[in-house]
Amino acid sequence: MATSRTDPLTFEVVELIGTVVARYYEEYEQAAAQHSLTGAQARVLGLLSLEPLPMRRIAQKLKCEPSNITGIVDRLEARGLVERRSAPDDRRVKLAAPTDEGRTVARRLRESLDFAREPLGELTEVERTLLRDLLKRMLGEGPA
Repeated sequence: MATSRTDPLTFEVVELIGTVVARYYEEYEQAAAQHSLTGAQARVLGLLSLEPLPMRRIAQKLKCEPSNITGIVDRLEARGLVERRSAPDDRRVKLAAPTDEGRTVARRLRESLDFAREPLGELTEVERTLLRDLLKRMLGEGPA
């Protein structure tokens, strides 16, 4: 049964999600500033700490223009946190990859983000798994 987008429960859930997102971004910006990074730079560095990526793919993942990513990567590269390298399977494709220092900064940044980790730590593993699966489903990434 489909629910109305204006029913009280749906409205409350939407408001709660908005509150969680706002708090996350606020803390993320504060944590980034402690490392002399903008929030956007911290997000790119965090993403690259998972795997080197071409600029276009970073832009797709962060839902922004590739030209914005180029400027962010330029600034991270100037600080010695990111380097550009050729993709192993296609030397024409340039990847942005974290340096050792960049990986260290990304790890410290993740460790300083308490907002999401502490409340999630109060949920059981079953509850966290359910929450993850529901969020994936909302994003169209899980079973329908």
